[in-house]
Amino acid sequence: MLQADKADRVAAASVYDEYKQPFLDTVAGATSKQLLVRDEDIQVLHGFETVAAAKAYLASDLFTCDVVGGLSPLLKAAPEVRLYDTT
Repeated sequence: MLQADKADRVAAASVYDEYKQPFLDTVAGATSKQLLVRDEDIQVLHGFETVAAAKAYLASDLFTCDVVGGLSPLLKAAPEVRLYDTT
């Protein structure tokens, strides 16, 4: 979950757009990525084949440097990350 001012949500969505395809093309086990812009926050739902693949992505440079780095100036708080296993 991402907390951003309403005025910064378009910029945050552009970070999503910039890294969606590289995520899908290069992250092992990645299956989907969806953006939800709500009145109270922004959520990005990532799909992975396994929880281990999700954890590896969270430790990757793509996530820690590129995505979080691009979003950091727009966020009012650190991103809230939750992992769910649907199996």
